[in-house]
Amino acid sequence: MSDELAVYQRKTSPAWVKMIKSIIIGTAGHIDHGKTALVRALTGIDTDRLPDEKRRGITIDLGFASLDAVAPDGSPLQLSFVDVPGHKLFIRNMLAGAGCIDAVLLVISAEEGVKPQTEEHLAICNLLGIRQGIVVVTKVDVVSRARLTDICAEIRAYLSGTFLDRSHAPVIPVSAHTGQGLDELRSELLSLAMKAPIRNRDHLPRLPVDRAFVIKGFGTVVTGTLLSGEFHVGESLLLEPGKLSVRVRGMQIHGRREERSQAGSRLALNLAGVEVSEVTRGQALVASGTPGATATIDVETTLLPYSKALKHRSRVHFHAFTSDAIASVSLYGYHAAEPGSSRLMRLNLQKPVVLVPGDRFVLRQCSPAATIGGGRVLDAQPLVDLRKAKCLTWLETLKDASIEEQLLLRIARRGTSGLTTSGLMSETGLTQEAIVRLTEPLVSGGRLVRISDNTLLAGEAAANAIDNIVSRLKPAGLKRSELKRQTALNDEAFDFLLEKLAGEQRLQLQGELIYPSGSSAHVADPDRIALSAIASIYETAGLTAPSPTEVASRLSLKESEMRRLMTLLLRDKILVKIGTETLYIHQGALKKLRNQMREMRGEALDIARFKQLNGLSRKYAVPLLEYLDRERLTRKDGDKRLVL
Repeated sequence: MSDELAVYQRKTSPAWVKMIKSIIIGTAGHIDHGKTALVRALTGIDTDRLPDEKRRGITIDLGFASLDAVAPDGSPLQLSFVDVPGHKLFIRNMLAGAGCIDAVLLVISAEEGVKPQTEEHLAICNLLGIRQGIVVVTKVDVVSRARLTDICAEIRAYLSGTFLDRSHAPVIPVSAHTGQGLDELRSELLSLAMKAPIRNRDHLPRLPVDRAFVIKGFGTVVTGTLLSGEFHVGESLLLEPGKLSVRVRGMQIHGRREERSQAGSRLALNLAGVEVSEVTRGQALVASGTPGATATIDVETTLLPYSKALKHRSRVHFHAFTSDAIASVSLYGYHAAEPGSSRLMRLNLQKPVVLVPGDRFVLRQCSPAATIGGGRVLDAQPLVDLRKAKCLTWLETLKDASIEEQLLLRIARRGTSGLTTSGLMSETGLTQEAIVRLTEPLVSGGRLVRISDNTLLAGEAAANAIDNIVSRLKPAGLKRSELKRQTALNDEAFDFLLEKLAGEQRLQLQGELIYPSGSSAHVADPDRIALSAIASIYETAGLTAPSPTEVASRLSLKESEMRRLMTLLLRDKILVKIGTETLYIHQGALKKLRNQMREMRGEALDIARFKQLNGLSRKYAVPLLEYLDRERLTRKDGDKRLVL
């Protein structure tokens, strides 16, 4: 990149190469109370970069600066500042900056005291869940000592009961012009940075974009705060919404080139694979395979005491991190949400936004523009077919549940379908490692059942499904396909539960027929024995299946008898005929092949690679690829196939 990223303060000493602790601090306060001057006095950086900002002398868009420091124990600290506009006309930009901060620097002029945007900015910080900060009384060099004493007392009275009061935030008189109070402020900033909590490492990487521009010779550059996870140079990412694949060509953290970044860092990323015109504030960079954007969310919202009642089907402005969208409100219970109350509601956004449970947001009324409330996302992927009353009950339980209980609730609401690890990652934004760690005690305790390496089923759902299976068995036997139809279980759950019940000797499997435990009706039927033997041979062979003639020879069956038995196996979909030749594959082997293809979605492969992946000769590879084409899992494109 180049010196055009001069908004970041460069440090070249080796002691600053790796920051072990960082904090994002946002300014807040009324217009012309000295926020930008204060940041400049602390860091030496003028965050007003736009010509209009220089000409008008006010902050219009977000500005960024940094301050490198050393903790009392000698460890390096990184303080990043997000300077936001104070004018009410630019509250949208203010919200884009406030959404990613850890603490607030509330700036109040000693000349004017608390003003309307002071109050609105503080309310926004509270709604966004910010709980730490410092109050700075600016322009103390232009007021008398008596006036300063009075204004500090007024400010402390105003802050009474707020999160700044509860966190014992200091009130520091400062002059950016003379330097008065700056040393005390720096000391308090270091203390604030030391108290900043370590970012949760259980969440997948996500960076909301707040700026996008072009640097000659490098191309597209985006900036933002890495909320969670890590990014590294060379990594492929997705830009959401849009599912646009990009690659990180280069990375800077406050002007320093880095190979890897950690959560809580302010980043500038040089991206390949995207034009700057394709990037807008509000999009997010995420790792491949992580949650995409959503347009429907269930939330818990608290309305401000001075707001108007919020009615069912109202339209509001929704703000989360750097994104904003018009949203339609669907209230659970329909009666209006009263000022000062908390309510569960569904928000239908006009455009998708990348969100996960726990994300904070702010709501503003459309006209006249004003902040009316905010809250947290409970479910970013609500089930569309879940009845409203049942969904309300589920949300009431979810909102106060521990993270482990939340995972259990998400799996349980899927019933006997269960939920895959990737599905849980998509719903929660948690890493695979975190999900395995959090669910393992639930599996050990029997509250969850792991039906495969990738799929979990609630213990209660599994018990109900088992009762359903056992209750339907008949002494004369029941076809596997018929039992599956009656129980409405998916393939994975059905196969797992059958094997579990057979292992516990609660039922008996004989080919395609299933009997209650202790039944002897299956012994006398030679067809069932032959069918089981044939199915077993094909299941063992996998994709390299023998011909019916070879199987008949092994089992000493006549050709006509073999044809009749193969017809029964095809009818019950135990075997599937592939192509026009005498190639039959067991449905279990085909299921594994389909799963393999789904994991390769988006890749291209030719016959040679397909043969290598599955250890096949051309005799099997060609008809199997044609089968995948028919199943619309692949699409032929010249000599290759695209995995869909």
